[in-house]
Amino acid sequence: MRAAAVASGAVNFDCVFLTHLHSDHITDLNDLVTTRWVMSAAENPLKVIGPHGTQDLVARTLTMLEPDIAYRLAHHRTLTWPPRCEVTEIDVGDEPTVVTDGAVRVLAAATDHAPVRPSIGYRVEADGSSVVIAGDTIPCSGLDSLCAHADAYVQTVINTSMVKMIPAARLQDILDYHSSVQDAAVTAQRAGVAILVMTHPVPPPIPGTEQDWIDEAAAIYEGEIHLAEDLLTIEVPHAT
Repeated sequence: MRAAAVASGAVNFDCVFLTHLHSDHITDLNDLVTTRWVMSAAENPLKVIGPHGTQDLVARTLTMLEPDIAYRLAHHRTLTWPPRCEVTEIDVGDEPTVVTDGAVRVLAAATDHAPVRPSIGYRVEADGSSVVIAGDTIPCSGLDSLCAHADAYVQTVINTSMVKMIPAARLQDILDYHSSVQDAAVTAQRAGVAILVMTHPVPPPIPGTEQDWIDEAAAIYEGEIHLAEDLLTIEVPHAT
């Protein structure tokens, strides 16, 4: 839906990268597979790249979709093939590993979201710029290696003080395997990145308090800071 809002749409997705297999990071995969399939003019397998377990996830997703697939094949005369995915599971360590090369180069390294193992961060390089997409992780050496002198660093964050105020044990559990606002700022400052983009904020910011999150990061990190929202566009500078 967000891709469609910027005049792209599911059919223009060539490849999906998964950081880890927590439900809130994969729950829409089935919708992407289905929408892209029914809108394609010819058979066009979707590439899916992720950690160990991705192949099984995709296979189970397609099995779950079997009734829907049958309905659509029966209804659409010009749709004569089922959806297909080409899965690549990657092994990663603390040092970046090249996943794809060419006009767009993607590197991957291990992150720390234990007990979720493995979890992966990605560094996307194109046109002289680099963007790190960290996913859920606490600070770690793999994250540092990806972020080194990146132009932008996108990090999921939690607001530690706000979470601690909520009397729910299972919510307290998230404190030990997500980066806080301060953690993200420290990583960004240490790595020398140009832009810090905080995303997936937990708990969701109360409207009107967004600047508080930015100010908390700015007390540590000296670069440009954004608290992401849907359809936010940021111009990434070329590396110097």
